[in-house]
Amino acid sequence: MARVTLKTTDELQVMREAGRLLASVFSYLDKYVTVGISTMDINNLAERYIVDQLGAHPASKGQYGYQYVLNTSVNHVVCHGVPADNQKLKSGDIINVDITLEKGGYIADSSKMYLIGEVTPLAIRLVDKTYEAMWQGIRAVKPGATLGDIGYAIQHYAEKHGYSVVREYCGHGIGREMHEEPAVLHFGQPGNGLVLQEGMTFTIEPMINQGKAKVKQKKDGWTVVTSDKKLSAQWEHTIAVTSNGYEVLTLREEERN
Repeated sequence: MARVTLKTTDELQVMREAGRLLASVFSYLDKYVTVGISTMDINNLAERYIVDQLGAHPASKGQYGYQYVLNTSVNHVVCHGVPADNQKLKSGDIINVDITLEKGGYIADSSKMYLIGEVTPLAIRLVDKTYEAMWQGIRAVKPGATLGDIGYAIQHYAEKHGYSVVREYCGHGIGREMHEEPAVLHFGQPGNGLVLQEGMTFTIEPMINQGKAKVKQKKDGWTVVTSDKKLSAQWEHTIAVTSNGYEVLTLREEERN
């Protein structure tokens, strides 16, 4: 049985602050992620903001030998897209920007999809349904529920709308380390898997494909793409299990209502 670290009230407060700061990074980037910007420019803007404005640390930089502060996954890239100077966003693109931030010794992890210029209705639908699939998983979080409940909620919603769920990559526990136990699969059966307890913290980050679920990794050792070249979308939040449900530690301003 995997050892899961339950966070104390004090630890959760530090993680809450890291999550708040990370949400502010997306607010800062919102006006820049548009037609013509390069994915490397997005990376550099985020790094300067995290370090200079927030006094925080970009947790992905140097992790597992990765050189950058974020991932930029465009169109049929599923995850782990590497920023590049020669990759400029064009009208019709969809892009996932995935960022981690460490403050006070604890890490927050979140990603957001951006629609660039004039995007097709089919691409918009994928992005919207992926967002809702993530929330279906989040709403399943409460003490006594299981990881299988989360996975089932995501899988059922995505497949009901004609999409497939990537199985090779999953959510993860998070805290002092970026990747802790447990692994949070985005597919599963109700009642299966680890039982959730108050104080658990983990990410929910479904990768949903327009076509088949099969993916492959490119020769750079990072970038993962759909095998059929159809679009993929992903959203991610860091979640804490509370006494009666959940708290989204990385909730962005536009999501508060």
